[in-house]
Amino acid sequence: MTGQGQIVVHERNLYLKRIAPFLGRPVVKILTGMRRVGKSCLLRLLRAEMLRKGMPAGNLRFIDKESMDFDALRTDRDLHADVTAAFKRRKGPKALLVDEVQEIAGWERAVASLSGRGDVDIVLTGSNAHMFSSELAGRLSGRYVEFPIYSLSFAEFLAFRGADAGKRDAEFVRYLRYGGLPALHHMELSDEVVFQYLSSLYSAILLKDIVARHAVRQVALLENIARFLFDNIGQTVSANRISAYLRSQRLRVGVDTVINYLGYFQEAMLMHKAARYDIKGRRLLELHEKYYLGDIGMRHALLGYREADIAPILENVVYLELRRRGYTVAIGKWGEREIDFIATREKEKLYVQVAYLLNASRTIRREFGPLLETPDNYPKLVLSMDPVFGGDYEGVRRMHLLDFLMAPGEGTSWAS
Repeated sequence: MTGQGQIVVHERNLYLKRIAPFLGRPVVKILTGMRRVGKSCLLRLLRAEMLRKGMPAGNLRFIDKESMDFDALRTDRDLHADVTAAFKRRKGPKALLVDEVQEIAGWERAVASLSGRGDVDIVLTGSNAHMFSSELAGRLSGRYVEFPIYSLSFAEFLAFRGADAGKRDAEFVRYLRYGGLPALHHMELSDEVVFQYLSSLYSAILLKDIVARHAVRQVALLENIARFLFDNIGQTVSANRISAYLRSQRLRVGVDTVINYLGYFQEAMLMHKAARYDIKGRRLLELHEKYYLGDIGMRHALLGYREADIAPILENVVYLELRRRGYTVAIGKWGEREIDFIATREKEKLYVQVAYLLNASRTIRREFGPLLETPDNYPKLVLSMDPVFGGDYEGVRRMHLLDFLMAPGEGTSWAS
């Protein structure tokens, strides 16, 4: 929000550049992400781009399922009939853009049919990852591409702040406290306002994207598991450990139920799972994964802001940044030691350690040791918030965490 209270549209160029090469191509484009990360705004930006490039307005059908204007579109047949009627007698290329398509029952049948026409460019948004990967894959195998959308990066956060932004360090403290949801920049950035908004959003995700979709009856149990995960970001957990914790709270629950609930959190993209990778054995491990939040601000709204938790908070921020940049992220296991992140993207691999401060020799050995022992030549980074930075350590690159977050997302070499 600007000082005059004007709403400014920010183009999230990272995503626009990724999507642009697929526009006008015979593949369905799907924007997925947690509620309120900015998918709807991106869809409107894509509509504007299509119109700018000359598509007649009558050839573009934009359906917003969060608007009462489209409440009548409830089934696949409704959607198919609406689009067919809208494009009747229209010549040339056409486009269908649907926001929150999962609100239409059986939508994938209509999309598959419309995609088969060959003259309709289709872009969809949705808030359930499993829905797209399972329900659409069978009907459009090889004919769709997914674009995960995340909350604002720190660089985007600064851009959204605009003229209101202060010094970088102060803004980063604000970012850690409130998170990166775009809507925050249309309201007062205070604990009272932001945490109330984030609490309401958290409840909406639980009720709409999890409880309603999966007919969850044990809502209190679901909330307890969520609270446990929120309180243990960056810690290795397992369904057995969560089940034992709940029993200690006098809540009886089977491991299978915990596993199901963990899957629901991931589907709604409220949380992301990072599996552990055995570097020596070159295999993914099936136990003791870690979970990271889709937006760190929601943790503070639920549990309160705790400065003592700065290390896992920073780890969560780096995890999201790596995912935002298109990396697949796992936790590295080297013997008894651990590497925070192994990030892979096409032929790239990057090892990353995250520390708050490297202010003791023991901390330096803990952070650099596993990287020095890893016997390959892929880039290795140790990120920290040290105000005075020394040089690289035995060939491992040291970098201020904010410099990493502000670096270009793609095309950056991380070699020392």
